[in-house]
Amino acid sequence: MIAEQTTSTPAGSRGARPALHRRRLLTGLVLGLAALLVLALLSLVFGSRVVSWTEVVGGILDPAAGDFGQQAVATRVPRTALALLVGAALGVSGAVMQGITRNPLADPGLLGVNAGSALAVVIGIAFFAISSTSQYIWFALVGAAGAALLVYAVGSLGRAGATPLKLAVAGAATSAALVSLVSAVLLVRTDVFNVFRFWQVGGVGGADFGEMAPVLPFLALGVLLALLSAPGLDVLALGDDVARGLGGRVGGARVLAGLAAVLLSAGAVAVAGPIGFVGLVVPHAARVFTGPGHRWLLPYSALLGAVLLLGADVLGRVISRPTDIPVGIMTAVVGAPFFIWLIRRAKVREL
Repeated sequence: MIAEQTTSTPAGSRGARPALHRRRLLTGLVLGLAALLVLALLSLVFGSRVVSWTEVVGGILDPAAGDFGQQAVATRVPRTALALLVGAALGVSGAVMQGITRNPLADPGLLGVNAGSALAVVIGIAFFAISSTSQYIWFALVGAAGAALLVYAVGSLGRAGATPLKLAVAGAATSAALVSLVSAVLLVRTDVFNVFRFWQVGGVGGADFGEMAPVLPFLALGVLLALLSAPGLDVLALGDDVARGLGGRVGGARVLAGLAAVLLSAGAVAVAGPIGFVGLVVPHAARVFTGPGHRWLLPYSALLGAVLLLGADVLGRVISRPTDIPVGIMTAVVGAPFFIWLIRRAKVREL
């Protein structure tokens, strides 16, 4: 009798992978929330003047008190909230854009969406005298949507359609052209340069809850649409032909996810300026814990985006006290080395 050989996987091995995935998700969640809490506290402590923990508590509980330290903390609360809000929005937007294009280099900056928003806002400042976030948001939305449509239209030309590589090239070219148009507008209207140049760098300093309020509905809708688009993004990751073969609605999935990305990017740009690299770096960090599935990737991208932007803002205040370095510069310092490493990898054309 010949002994029967079995090639089946032991039951314990079959259950090990889901258990490992759950532990990784839980570990990432605990680490992310802990980092967020620590950075939020540090954001309230550090600034042009370092305050004590007693003043932090007093500034939160009694912001109208006459103590200088408590008043300093009270002004840092909206700044901290804005960094969390914008970081989460940019993180989710980057993850959605990478899912739509199947391109690990995709983010609101590299695909021209931020540049489109910036051009629309500078036109509004120069020729329509807009001056508040409630006005910025509408111009930013139009600019972001126009840039996204232009990049996708250009990237879809040719037989192969919108391949990841073509979309990246189209986004880079469109972004360069839009930035040049911004400079052209500023050359014509030099009187608005001082207003625009601080906004263009990207920052969360001088945040105010009243200025944030008009953007909140757009960001909330963007997050909701992004979460609803998660199953469609998972199908798109298989490629258009396979997705259609499985009965997926490729066009509808792209439209829904694209609308979410535009809302999130435009809202972030309107309230904080065109901050780069967050949407590029964060989804890759999130995949270490979540894998490619968007059901977990999107919430993790929101968490890690908030951690990255808040951490960059705190670092910018610490290394240049009593002034601070705008967070848009700090995210570029963090993100540029990662971007260089990413494009040097062997396979960067698709996820």
